Formats: sequence, structure tokens, C-alpha cells
Amino acid sequence: MKQKTEERRESLQHSIRQMMGHTDLPEDVFISAIEEALRVIALRHYGPEAKVSIDIQLDSEEIKCHVPKKVVNIMQDFSTEIPIEEAKKLDPDAKIGDTLEVEINPDEFGRIQAQLGRQILLGKLREAERELIYKEFEGREGELVVGYVQRYDGPNVIMDLERTEVLRTEALLPSSHIPPPHRYNRGDTLRCLIIEVKDSVSGEQLVVSRTEPDLITMLCEQEVPEVYDGQVRVMAVARDPGYRAKVAVTATEDGIDAKGACVGVRGARVRTMVRELKNERINFIDWDEDPRVFITNALNPAEIRRVELNEEEMSANVIVAEDQFSLAIGRRGQNVRLAAKVTGWNIDIKSESEAPVSLETLFKEDVENSDENAEAEETVINTESDVAVDGDDTLSESVNEAASDETSP
Repeated sequence: MKQKTEERRESLQHSIRQMMGHTDLPEDVFISAIEEALRVIALRHYGPEAKVSIDIQLDSEEIKCHVPKKVVNIMQDFSTEIPIEEAKKLDPDAKIGDTLEVEINPDEFGRIQAQLGRQILLGKLREAERELIYKEFEGREGELVVGYVQRYDGPNVIMDLERTEVLRTEALLPSSHIPPPHRYNRGDTLRCLIIEVKDSVSGEQLVVSRTEPDLITMLCEQEVPEVYDGQVRVMAVARDPGYRAKVAVTATEDGIDAKGACVGVRGARVRTMVRELKNERINFIDWDEDPRVFITNALNPAEIRRVELNEEEMSANVIVAEDQFSLAIGRRGQNVRLAAKVTGWNIDIKSESEAPVSLETLFKEDVENSDENAEAEETVINTESDVAVDGDDTLSESVNEAASDETSP
């Protein structure tokens, strides 16, 4: 029975070797954590006054602990003294009063000390991991990361990010940042946006999102070289996550078609982004400094008759034909809602029969009508003048001919 108990006894050195094979921490960090754990349990074993030195060789997996002990004739303090008989075995020249560095076998600490050391070591490693993760991702909010769905934690998703510069990292994808129609499976590869980096001792330190509008901006930078190089700029993004998005783009250089660059040849670039967003429709529109033009572009594919602006209230009345009203509104108001988000204007859609005619419109129509009438009258007058001139010329020619006839013999 005693032999079986000894076989089951946990070896601290064996535990350390196992942990060495399951961590991606840098070597110096791991060594520091082992030293701290061994020092704590050695001081508990030999007393708080013991001066313990630790030598760790990871290549050979050797862990050596030494404690200075005074050579005495009769040992009274185990932690600081060693009898002369034992000292002679270590150093034949040892004499009473000498101080020897006595090696400690970590396996001699026993089960309780070994468990304590393991707990201390795990705590130190977790603390080191948290510190390294925070240092690596601090200030990187808004960046794109690639990860794999590891598991569901209630409605939330735990992501296993691709191997980073230091070690494997987990991130939290909250349910509030998952598009409503989507359900992910274990192992799915997702590109997410970092929205928070926490320096906390519990829970995941990274929080990522799949619903942020900036996610599409970052996808454009990855998939569209012109956006990455700055030849095309993404000016605004509005999303109904999981369903549809409108992206306003503009070219910074002449001769570049901003929409065409983002869509790609036969839609190759936009299809890649749509697949990444699980079939969320993406509409690219031309950004314009003129709000009327920009609003008209944002309400595409509906045809707009006119746009009336109230700049003080940042509102716009958009007039459309009767057959374009439902198209401008969109299904459940989606088209006009996204157009309002991407332009920053409050948009009210009205059909021509519903929209009151403003004084500005009436005045404009009166001016146009008066101009048309003036052009018509001028045409008539010019025509009559031409006829009168022709008549006078003919009459003059007739008189001259008659006079000629009378004078002729």
C-alpha cells in the first residue's frame, strides 16, 4: 500500500517538465516563474531564513537547488546546518565551521510542497501570459485579427486567435457583437475587429466584434489594393449587420473609379468581402461634397426627382416618382435608414403626389416658364420680321420692273 502511495505521489520536477511542453512563453519568463515557485516551497521546507539558490537548465531539463549550510558536529537546525559526517560525503576536506552549498532534490519536497509549487507556478505563468498579451495588444483597438471559433460560452463565442508574436491568445466575441442571423460552428475561421484590450486578472483580455462598421473598412484595406495604398478612401460606412451595408468611397487621384476598384473585375473583390460577412450585401456608392448628390447616390437604386435640404436641422426631403417610392424606402425601411446613416442627414422620402410644392420650386418653375415664353415670342417676332423683309424686297422689285417697262420704247 505504501509503495502504491509513493508511486502516486506527484513529482514537482515532473510537473514542471509537463508544463514546459505546454506553454509558449519565452524561456526567460518561464525560468523566472519556476525559480519563484521553487524558492517559495524551499523556504517553507527549510525555513524563511534559508538562502536558496536555484539553477535551471531547460535544454537538459535539469533543475538544481542549493542552500548554504554550516558544518557542525551536532546538527540542531536542519535548514542552516549539516553534520560533519554528511559534509565529508559532499566534500572530503570539509571542516567544522565551514559553509557548504548543499544541493536539494526537488523530489524530496513531498506531495504537499509539490502541489503548492505547482499552484504557484501556474499562477506565475498565467500572470506572465496576461502581461505579455496586454503588452502585445495594447493600443491596437480597431485592428483586424483572424481567429477560429473554439467554443460557445453561453451566447458568447470564445475565439482562438492565430498564433501571435508571443503565444496563443483567446478573445471574447460577445453575443451583442454577432450579427443576428449568424450561427458559427467550431473551427470556423473569422476575421474580427479588436474593440477592447483589458488589463484584467480574470476573463478574456481581448474583446472582438463582427458588427462594427469599421470591420468593412478594414476588409476593404485588405482586399482592395487601391484602398490600402490611399488611392481610394472609405469615407463612411453604414451597416445593418448580417443583412446589408452601404459604403461611401471616393478617389484621391484622377482617373480612378473608386466604386469599380472596390467591386473588382466581375465583382471578385466585393464577393470576397461578402463571403467573409456570411452573405451580407455590400453596396458601394460615390461620395460627393454636395449633400444633394451624395443623398441621391446613397438612395441608389431608386431614381430621385429632387432633394430639398434644411441645413440647420440636417434634414432632407427627397421627392421620388410614385413607382420609385417603395424602392427608395427599401424593405422595412432599410434603404433609407442606411442612406441616412452613411450621409449623416435625416432623410424623409415623399412621392410627388404627397410632397407640397415649395415657393422655391414654384419660383424656379415660373422663371423657367417665363424664359421659355420669352424664347417663343422672340422666335415668332424674328419669323414675322423675316417675312416682312421678304415682302418689302419683293414689292421693290415689282416697282422697279414696272418703271422699267414704262420707260422702255
